[in-house]
Amino acid sequence: MSPTVFREDGYRFFFFSREEERMHVHVVSGEGEAKFWLEPEIELAKNYNYSRKQLKTIESLVEAHYNELIGAWKQHFGS
Repeated sequence: MSPTVFREDGYRFFFFSREEERMHVHVVSGEGEAKFWLEPEIELAKNYNYSRKQLKTIESLVEAHYNELIGAWKQHFGS
């Protein structure tokens, strides 16, 4: 199961249910896929096929939805 937290600008931001404990979010679209750590700070963990410009846009969206992502993580994983 991989619950979607939100969708924006063609990107889907979601979690995988069984993964490492460090808070992070996955991002996918038709162009590629990425993973961003949410703690101790927002940081790119993995990138498949996104350009620097796309990563900058995605990181801005992660920043804009940071509190929502943290809240959804805590609700989903119960931590």
